Amino acid sequence: MSASKQTSPRRTVQLLLTLLALYVLLALFVMLVQRKLIYLPTKFSPQMAAQLARQEGFMPWRGATDAIIGWHLPAKSPPTASVLIAHGNAGSALNRGYIAEPIHALGGIDVFVLEYPGYGARNGSPSMSSFLAAAEQAFAVLPTNRPVYIVAESLGAGVAAHLAKTHGARVSGLLFFAPYDDLAAVGQRQMPFLPVKLLMRDRFTPAEWLKDYRGPVKVVLAEADTIVPATFGQRLYDSYAGPKSIEVIRGAGHNDIAEQTPEWWKQIFSFWEKKRPSD
Repeated sequence: MSASKQTSPRRTVQLLLTLLALYVLLALFVMLVQRKLIYLPTKFSPQMAAQLARQEGFMPWRGATDAIIGWHLPAKSPPTASVLIAHGNAGSALNRGYIAEPIHALGGIDVFVLEYPGYGARNGSPSMSSFLAAAEQAFAVLPTNRPVYIVAESLGAGVAAHLAKTHGARVSGLLFFAPYDDLAAVGQRQMPFLPVKLLMRDRFTPAEWLKDYRGPVKVVLAEADTIVPATFGQRLYDSYAGPKSIEVIRGAGHNDIAEQTPEWWKQIFSFWEKKRPSD
């Protein structure tokens, strides 16, 4: 037997071990940098944030410690409802005028846009635990004498669903733009060659968190979404047992569906009001 044939099995084993080592290193790298892949904040100085807020017509929204926790569009007339917006993984709360302003234009609605830790001018670092804690702090200072509706965009679906889990009696309705049932499942689709469900540290699970909620839920999907494909939002919709409605916007991409007209929002409020649980 030739020397080359004798060493061939050894070389094969060495090659396999090398590939395995590279795979493990890749998995470790993704595990270490995953939050940089998930969270894409736009950062501002406090001065720049204040300037942008003035340009957009936002007022500072302050928490129990007087720190700014987001931005507020006060109702134009005596408020009959509050809307809390939990935005997506990119940008900042100050970039969400396209959601806040058409709602505010209806009149009689206080609109609050939560800012996440590590986004805009807010201190902290982005993570599931910091997002959920920030949402709890924000919810605690919302008015208690009128209905609260939550509008969530993409990643914010997890934040909204968790608030519905912990404050179900006070959340009168939800709307999800381009949501998902389990963030790890979305990550698994993006990286099918890695065990994402084992590696992911921030497990947002809206479908699980909504199991005991019974308020009205509206789901809006983008047919051509390549970031969070509509399949994941459909799964969330299918899993929900309470009153619900779904809308699929044909030909739309991930970032094309949240900018709607006041007339469209009137229909959403009508759905919420008709289907919300009795006080």
